[in-house]
Amino acid sequence: MALRAYLRLRARVLGRQLAELGWLRLLLLTPLVLGAIGKTLLTLAQEPAAHWLLPPMLGLVAWSGHRRRADLALLPLVAPQFRRWLAAEYLLLAGPVLAALLAFGHWPAALLTLAATPLVAWLPAARARSARLLRRRSWFRSAAFEWVGGFRLVPGGAVWVVLLALSSWQHRQPMVPVLAVGAWTLLVGTLFGTPEPPGMLLLTGRSPGQLLLRRLQWAGGYYLLTATPLVVIMAEGAAGRAGAALFWVWGCVLIGLLVLAKYAFYPQATLIRLTQGGVTALVLLAGTQTVYSALLLAAALGLVLKSRHQLASYRFD
Repeated sequence: MALRAYLRLRARVLGRQLAELGWLRLLLLTPLVLGAIGKTLLTLAQEPAAHWLLPPMLGLVAWSGHRRRADLALLPLVAPQFRRWLAAEYLLLAGPVLAALLAFGHWPAALLTLAATPLVAWLPAARARSARLLRRRSWFRSAAFEWVGGFRLVPGGAVWVVLLALSSWQHRQPMVPVLAVGAWTLLVGTLFGTPEPPGMLLLTGRSPGQLLLRRLQWAGGYYLLTATPLVVIMAEGAAGRAGAALFWVWGCVLIGLLVLAKYAFYPQATLIRLTQGGVTALVLLAGTQTVYSALLLAAALGLVLKSRHQLASYRFD
């Protein structure tokens, strides 16, 4: 009974968050997000070896969301058995992955997903920054705060080393370097889902246009710096130099649009992440049909205008 009430409450909260997005945006984003998720699941589930990527990918997504939950400090006070509720919630979210794996007869991977996903509920939340860390201010930390703060929560350096080693070891496999670059791009994209305090806007620029330009330069520069070794390994494999360069451009476009989506709905974190999910789905689908490419161009123009208009309400003088 308590679990049912908790799940009902979570559904109401999600419904209100989606309502804040607006019915028109929701109508446009829902097919894109569902189409991208479905295509990714089917593509990986039907491969003999790639389907093993689904359990760890689902675990990383659940872990990332679990660490950022704002109610982890409240739940132990009102419900000592709240971990079981979270486990049931994460297991329900794993339903599409389980369905895709079982549809193609991958029973071992499905059992791994069924057993591992609920365990995320027992992982600790992200730790608050200590006073010692707050005193260690610098110009670099202020300018590249997404990377500094994001990789403090997620071991980005270790993930990058693992992806680089895996790509080097399996560079002759056609999909491994591609998946490594794609995974790193999506991981970098998650760094731009949390809005910074309004006071930090003054540290970046003196106008909305200057702020957006500098944020895009920092995001693109760090992405190119970290993704270049992975792309070079990809170019030496089956993808070739042309395919690697095209994938490189794809990653830069995605990171740039995620930055624009962040400031288009600043400082509403829920709207930012929902819009970024739709943008990611649109970029993933852009290469499949021409209509998605046209929608991507329209979305990019809309995000540029919306972000400038949103930031214009803040004073930079």
